[in-house]
Amino acid sequence: MAKNIKARAQDYAQWYLDVIKAAKLADYTPVKGCMAIRPEGYAIWEAIQRQLDRRFKATGHVNAYFPLLIPMSFLAKEAEHVEGFAMECAIVTHHKLEKGDKGLKVGGEPLEEPLIIRPTSETIIGHMYSEWVQSYRDLPLLINQWCNVMRWELRTRLFLRTAEFLWQEGHTAHETAEEAREETLKMLDVYADFAENVLAIPVIKGEKTESEKFPGAVITYCIEALMQDGKALQCGTSHDLGQNFAKAFNIKFLGRDQQQKYAHTTSWGVSTRLIGALIMAHSDDEGLILPPRVAPDVAAVVPIYRGPEEEQKVRGFVTKLIAALTGGRETQHIVRHGLESWLFDPSTEQRIVADFRDSRPGEKHFHWEQRGVPFRFEIGPRDVDAESFVLKGRIDGSKQVFKLADANEAWLRDKLNAAQTALFEKARAFRDANTYPAETYDQMKQILKEKGGFVRCYFQPDRANEARIKEETKATVRCVPFDQPGTMGKDIFTGEETQTQVLFAQAY
Repeated sequence: MAKNIKARAQDYAQWYLDVIKAAKLADYTPVKGCMAIRPEGYAIWEAIQRQLDRRFKATGHVNAYFPLLIPMSFLAKEAEHVEGFAMECAIVTHHKLEKGDKGLKVGGEPLEEPLIIRPTSETIIGHMYSEWVQSYRDLPLLINQWCNVMRWELRTRLFLRTAEFLWQEGHTAHETAEEAREETLKMLDVYADFAENVLAIPVIKGEKTESEKFPGAVITYCIEALMQDGKALQCGTSHDLGQNFAKAFNIKFLGRDQQQKYAHTTSWGVSTRLIGALIMAHSDDEGLILPPRVAPDVAAVVPIYRGPEEEQKVRGFVTKLIAALTGGRETQHIVRHGLESWLFDPSTEQRIVADFRDSRPGEKHFHWEQRGVPFRFEIGPRDVDAESFVLKGRIDGSKQVFKLADANEAWLRDKLNAAQTALFEKARAFRDANTYPAETYDQMKQILKEKGGFVRCYFQPDRANEARIKEETKATVRCVPFDQPGTMGKDIFTGEETQTQVLFAQAY
């Protein structure tokens, strides 16, 4: 266990913060509840953004940008929406500062209408869509934006829940209800595929209950994951908004039958919470573990030498190794503070870094281990003489010796893919081992108290019953999974017959 990281078994919440600090991913700031994402953390977000953006565009979506500030009256146009976000809104009331006796103070006349810093953008985008959509020929409208939002959270935790966070929000408008529902499910599949195949996080797809759905939505779909402490984390949502926002903002179009109709809209999003998810799903007591497909640096070379002569000898070998791993093509070589890096994959912008800083080898290994780099290459003068190197795997802790002749681009890709698969399988095995069936409410309460994890049981969603269960157990219905058994069973709370199974869990 690393000395600067609390053990998960001792204090999971502190362990999580220690991993972030050790990997230099983010810090709290003087602005309450807001974080500064450091370059190491932002590089992970860029990797997430890059790969998701490619998936969005492959399904016909385009990027745009909408205002940060939203007229307060816009939120009031959709009753459920304003009720859902009213307690989280940050409000701008003035636009001028003046000098006062004790420094600066708010000055000037109040704004004619207060402005809300966007908690989400359905309202402002709905207004713009009402101006852009005139005919069925203008549909579907498939737009995404990458931006920041603000929700005035009282209890914050880096990446998982902050007052300001980064995300993407897709907003689409469609001619029919069927097209909107198809869009909603399509984007949920995009999220699930990304979570499992890039972040190596197994997820369960399902529908939110009325108590848990997005304010103003007809249906909310989600992907739910299980963290190592047995708590659930919602990793993405996709909302079928029906015609609620279209009617509130007059998104109307001339239909094929020459009649005026309201559009059917959707919204869907994921955020920097995904970084918190991959930390809690994969990392260990030594520090961060990154899935290879989202790691900014896929490998770090740790050279070992004494004096200029040995350094030159090892450096020459490193140059040969990098040329082999990058396919011999011309590649970006960047030198910064003793770190030299080369582009490994142009499509993902992932790099290989060589650590020539004036530090001891053990310190370098510790540095890259805590930053979760999938592989480390150790090379000393004896390795050079033997035309070999030591390969250390962060994910499985392996240590193997390979010949330089064995190393090439395909070889490293195979190693990365195998590590990616191993990480996903490990997380899936943990999820499955911590998913428990329950036949009675007492049994469910015992599982949640003693084990945590997902509890799968028969339950007919009901606002009052869900509220009672949450009050008594701190657990909520995470989703109604798509894979239903198709048989009847007894509701764990009421004892009545139902064919619906749900997943209960305590959650972030």
